[in-house]
Amino acid sequence: MSATDAPPNPWFSWDYVARNWGDIERALTQHVSLTVQAVVLALVVALPLAGLAHLRPRLAGPVVGTAGVLYTVPSLALFALLAPYTGIGRTTVLIGLVLYALLVLVRNVLVGLAGVDPAVTDAARGMGYGRVRMLLQVELPQALPSIVAGVRVATVTTVALVTVGVVVGYGGLGQLMFRGFRSDYHAEIMTATVLCVLLALVADLLVVLVGRLLTPWRSARDRQAAAA
Repeated sequence: MSATDAPPNPWFSWDYVARNWGDIERALTQHVSLTVQAVVLALVVALPLAGLAHLRPRLAGPVVGTAGVLYTVPSLALFALLAPYTGIGRTTVLIGLVLYALLVLVRNVLVGLAGVDPAVTDAARGMGYGRVRMLLQVELPQALPSIVAGVRVATVTTVALVTVGVVVGYGGLGQLMFRGFRSDYHAEIMTATVLCVLLALVADLLVVLVGRLLTPWRSARDRQAAAA
């Protein structure tokens, strides 16, 4: 077959989507579940770590430094280090994603806690709040805008990093990208790429909406500022 007789290899193909919807749906579901679980687990770990570092300022440097070191480890190397202990598959990818999200979340929680108005904490102290009670009932709620901002960054970053999980056989939409690169099938590469971008945009929007629901006082203040 001559080059002029070769079948077309377009970047966009609805025919590819229709014929491979089952594979696309499985990869997308895997990508979404990994992203949600990784961000939630990272937040569950980051909140107490940042809270402890806030209560004990001497620990802030080691906590942030350790998270920073983990963040700088290349993903391929990290998965290679984890694989002998956690196997090939979901667990290895999930642990890696949680470790990468920790730095962003811990740092944002600490920034939020440090930015709480001293007048608020002084008032709580005058009402008899202890240090831990003040952290849980006063400082963390006040730090929510910064925490939500950290979750937004961590979520979008995680959506992108999930694709690297293809090296251990569990990369969500990265599986389609890798298969497309191996076969030089442009439509498969582009479909997975577009879905990753859309997933990141939708996830970011959802986090923003949840943040507004959790901080109604901030929304009211913004509306008042806009009206003024």
